[in-house]
Amino acid sequence: MTQLEVSYGYRTAPGNAEIRALDGVRAVYGIRRVSFNPQDMIVKVEFDASRLKEPVIASLLREAGMDIFAR
Repeated sequence: MTQLEVSYGYRTAPGNAEIRALDGVRAVYGIRRVSFNPQDMIVKVEFDASRLKEPVIASLLREAGMDIFAR
């Protein structure tokens, strides 16, 4: 198991619908943690790189309604 963490900036704070959708992201096998830094508008995702790749993480966040960009 290879643990990695990826960070993305986001333009707008997640609302209730996005927070509920992110619960589904947290349930994806291989994702260990999703955390937010609201002051700096950064979302961090810790994941198992042997199961998931960074483009998949970005896609999952976008599908959950997050307006993310690479930092």
